[in-house]
Amino acid sequence: MVRKEVTIYNPTGLHLRPAGIFCNTANQFDCKVLFEYDDTIANAKSVLSVLGACIKKGDRITLVCDGDDEEEALKAMIDEVESGLGE
Repeated sequence: MVRKEVTIYNPTGLHLRPAGIFCNTANQFDCKVLFEYDDTIANAKSVLSVLGACIKKGDRITLVCDGDDEEEALKAMIDEVESGLGE
């Protein structure tokens, strides 16, 4: 299992379009991809879970990947978040 904390920089946080990009990236991998925010643990492969977490600009989330391709998944998720998730 690998994990890393990242900050969401999108002006509108993880609303529908960036949440879709976030999930599409997570779904490219076989490992579990989760994120932690406050007391919530959410499935990064589910748009409803991502939207339900209500992540806003400046919020810090912890990405957690667990499985065969966990290192690659974590790197891809971090790269996507740091690139602004399409915004």
